[in-house]
Amino acid sequence: MTDQIPHPLSPQDCLVVVMIAVSASDETIRTSELVKIEVAVNNLPIFAQYDLDRMRIMAQTVFDLFSVEDGLDALFGLVRDNLPEELFETAYALACDVAAADGALDEAELRILEEIRYELNIDRLHAAAIERGSRARHMTV
Repeated sequence: MTDQIPHPLSPQDCLVVVMIAVSASDETIRTSELVKIEVAVNNLPIFAQYDLDRMRIMAQTVFDLFSVEDGLDALFGLVRDNLPEELFETAYALACDVAAADGALDEAELRILEEIRYELNIDRLHAAAIERGSRARHMTV
């Protein structure tokens, strides 16, 4: 597995890994979540120079890590080591948007969002603002 993980991960790789991890956290990757990830990667300025072919590698990295004991810890280690601290809140915002994409948050998604907040040391007040914005963007009538 380690031969397949590109070192170092780019900041964009880290953001993709976080989004895929949230989507895969409940063992069901929904179309709405995949579309949310694709839209983010295709439209956000941070991904302007990102090689879309790396998304498949990042997805496989997440799946490989999720299949081993302490894989989640390893995943967060990779993210912390390769994502600049000023993008930690960006990662959390993208994670919240992916979690909210299908209109419901299940226990697994809530747990991984909590873990992301903890691992990336997201201030609770900032996290609440990010969550509120995500909820507002994903409201339905």
